Amino acid sequence: MKAFKTMPAAMCRRIIGVLFDIDDTLTTGGRLTTAAYGALDRLHASGLMVIPITGRSAGWCDQIARLWPVDAVVGENGAFYFRYDPQQRKLQRRFFLEERLRAANRDRLSELAKVIVSEVPGCALASEQAYRESDLAIDYCEDVAPMPDAEVGRIVDLFLNAGANAKVSSIHVNGWFGEYDKLTMTRILMCECFSIDLDADRDRFLFVGDSPNDAPMFAYFPYSIGVANVADFGGRVAPPPAYVTDARCGVGFVEAAVGLLAKRVK
Repeated sequence: MKAFKTMPAAMCRRIIGVLFDIDDTLTTGGRLTTAAYGALDRLHASGLMVIPITGRSAGWCDQIARLWPVDAVVGENGAFYFRYDPQQRKLQRRFFLEERLRAANRDRLSELAKVIVSEVPGCALASEQAYRESDLAIDYCEDVAPMPDAEVGRIVDLFLNAGANAKVSSIHVNGWFGEYDKLTMTRILMCECFSIDLDADRDRFLFVGDSPNDAPMFAYFPYSIGVANVADFGGRVAPPPAYVTDARCGVGFVEAAVGLLAKRVK
């Protein structure tokens, strides 16, 4: 990984959008700081497209799409995108799977949750599980005592053995049924809402993240950025981002946002 400060100014001037994870990328210690939210607002006010790509729940994403300075949000690791139209005062909700399949999958995940919580002591359902539409989030360090890597791996294996997808974030293990991920829905969002062929324009976007569930985005975008705490996962983020900030978490996000805006005017 190269230091973010070495990213060429000419490249930064070509950027039209910033995509980013939320937990431990935008936030610090589970909190959205004034500095990080201000950096987000500055990016949006500059005319850049600003879109969170997160594992957080539909409930969170409804609020984010309506109230934050963002153009849309992809949530539950690619299960949907939400986009708010302030003129029509209408929230557009677009899911990868139809409701019938989502309902059936929720039943399967509910049964799987009982197995995981029973077989891996110390984990718990994520506090916002009730607000999820499409996936199961198992908390391994947000509201429970941090669990050893081996136990996190057991949670992943239980998902995989049940035929589900599983991704590890900085706070949860997320599992779901369906052939999608963060990148799949980001492509759909860009095409349907902004008439952008992401395959043709991937070098015009930055993605900022921090954990293994961001790996598809790190692999896809040539100008991906990891905040410094991405190093906490060692070789489990494969491939790693192209660039890395000096600072961790939300402070690293501010570093990337401020640096990008400064390089664009050079």
